[in-house]
Amino acid sequence: MGWKEPAFEAEVVSIERSCSAGHKVGDVFEINTHKTGGICGWCYHDLFPTLMTLAMGGEIPWRENQDEWTYECPDRYNLVKFNIKKK
Repeated sequence: MGWKEPAFEAEVVSIERSCSAGHKVGDVFEINTHKTGGICGWCYHDLFPTLMTLAMGGEIPWRENQDEWTYECPDRYNLVKFNIKKK
């Protein structure tokens, strides 16, 4: 029996100014450690270590809920916020 990698859903919930990648509030992306789902490369690169940790059964020690959290884009000027959920 093979390992099935969990999927995550990333939904854009707010944008401070504008998104240079063209993401809009309400956009939803299905992502995992192998598939970006079309999410911006900057965001995916920043999210990847957390996705890998959770996909392999690890935890983020300061986060109470390991299955859902808010993620902020590394572009602090435009600041796109995502709600990330483990599916």
